[in-house]
Amino acid sequence: MTSSSTLTIVHVVFSSRIAGGERHCLDLAAAQAADGHEVHIVGPSRSAIRDAVAPGVRYHGLALPVLRGRRLQRIARMLGADVCHAHLGPACKAAATLQDGARIGTLHVGFKSHQHGELDGVVCVNRQQRSQLNAYGGASCVIHNWAPAPAPSQGDLRSMLGLRPEQLLVASVGRLHPTKGMDVLVRAFKAGAPADAALVILGEGPQRAELERLADGDPRIHLPGFRADVDAGLQGVDLFVSPSREEAFPLALLEAMRAGLPIIASETEGPREMLQGQPARFVPIADASAMGRALGESLAGLRHQRRRVSYDMRAYDRGHAVEQVESFYRDVIASRARSTVSAALAYV
Repeated sequence: MTSSSTLTIVHVVFSSRIAGGERHCLDLAAAQAADGHEVHIVGPSRSAIRDAVAPGVRYHGLALPVLRGRRLQRIARMLGADVCHAHLGPACKAAATLQDGARIGTLHVGFKSHQHGELDGVVCVNRQQRSQLNAYGGASCVIHNWAPAPAPSQGDLRSMLGLRPEQLLVASVGRLHPTKGMDVLVRAFKAGAPADAALVILGEGPQRAELERLADGDPRIHLPGFRADVDAGLQGVDLFVSPSREEAFPLALLEAMRAGLPIIASETEGPREMLQGQPARFVPIADASAMGRALGESLAGLRHQRRRVSYDMRAYDRGHAVEQVESFYRDVIASRARSTVSAALAYV
């Protein structure tokens, strides 16, 4: 296979909703299709991902969440897949059972031997992940995520929330799940934010009811659900917060950096690497008191002068990252071919 040959790439993601890992998969698939590769995505039949695939990408829906490894094997073999690239744990576990094609997984969360240990290669999204692979025997590389192309605006966020021009708006974006720490942010906002500030959390997930209980009817706290137009929404925001308990490489943080927003982030591994040497403020993980103080102090400063921040984002170039992914595919394909030849010779 030459470096210019077209690849048949099958992405696998078993999610019903779209969050960071799913958005990354969709944008990578779109870029690869635009580069001329034959690109497919395998996922649940009833998934929001089906309606979000780019032109040139074909979606294959699985009706039931049973025997997914076997059905994935049939699809990959039927398509003649050169690469099966899995996203998030359940998909990686299924991809690891395949017999054909290079089996790749992206560590959107972290390495788990029972999910990733049998893959041919893993893409780490930060350097710390790669340092923690330990006894993993496959290939590995570090390729930073990138912020997907901005989606069309769904309307002015501040107007939708009914905010006055002088009101300061704090925002966070992510799945409503305990790992994302939105409960910490709600507690911190209620404790430390001024009475005329507002908080909006863009996202959906199983923690919604808990967050609504924590908000306790506070009219300053808004949970409007998932919005695809994160970039457009962030244009009306004054301060961005990443409150996660665990975070490998949050796409929303890249979007906040692209918007030039002041940032407060918990000291999880992804934001620490992404914001190293950048003008951002860190607080201890799951410390609502420290986050509340940081919110109060940051908003007090922004009240005097709203500002935008310049971040160095050269390490998160989309085109370069997509090229790196393809190069890694070809390295793993070549390694599998050498192993197959060696095994055949040993048998003879």
